Amino acid sequence: MAAHGLDEARFEIVIIKTTGDRIQDRPLADAGGKGLFTKEIEEALIDGSIDLAVHSMKDVPTELPRGLVISTILPREDVRDAFISLTARALSDLPAGARVGTSSLRRAAQVRRLRPDLEVVEFRGNVETRLMKLANGVADATFLACAGLRRLGRADRITAALDPGEMLPAIAQGAVGIEIRDADSTTATLVAPLNDGPSALAVEMERAFLARLEGSCRTPIAALARLDGDRVTFTGEILTPDGTRHHRTERHGPLADRVRLAVEAADELRAVGGDGFFTA
Repeated sequence: MAAHGLDEARFEIVIIKTTGDRIQDRPLADAGGKGLFTKEIEEALIDGSIDLAVHSMKDVPTELPRGLVISTILPREDVRDAFISLTARALSDLPAGARVGTSSLRRAAQVRRLRPDLEVVEFRGNVETRLMKLANGVADATFLACAGLRRLGRADRITAALDPGEMLPAIAQGAVGIEIRDADSTTATLVAPLNDGPSALAVEMERAFLARLEGSCRTPIAALARLDGDRVTFTGEILTPDGTRHHRTERHGPLADRVRLAVEAADELRAVGGDGFFTA
């Protein structure tokens, strides 16, 4: 609206509750994992009920339904994970046996790798629900994305932002994407001014890494692409869910070679981990 000087009456926001929103009683991996936060929205896009879809890109499968495309990536927010606790200032400060709540397979595996003496408990719900569970003692600490807390005006709840060197974020964490029908040139023109080039290139690289690994919803995978002019530094990681096995690799090179570098990193990790790593 702002980019084109159009009246607000020209736009309608449609709220769609997805399968991922509705499932609160079990881990999302048990329900299939992939596409749980996008399926119903994409169905509305395909049938013409909506003209564009707005997604948290870390929820978007690497393979899109036929006829749909991610046309636009908004400026990326803080990529880091936020450690939140009412009793400890950092993950390292938690006493042995303390409970860490998370619904993320990746975060659970990373916590188990860093602190195998802690207990990881399932922790579902929106931000406010999770913060309330923390206050009620369901867990001693939890993790959320810094990006989500900042966008909701709740950055004050961040006890500590974790350096990606300690906890590598999810693929495309902090990035919001716009999905449209690939033949819809009118909507493509409308959203084009919103695209942030550097963010889009970083997300493309991370998603190429994930696609190459063909990671299941039960394989913790993390990655981060950091751009510096026409150069890129890429870090990728795979873990077993129990955190006992962990492999990480890094690539540096020209931004123009980003997809090749991501694929090389994925191939290296697959070779090191072996095929059983992704099926165990």
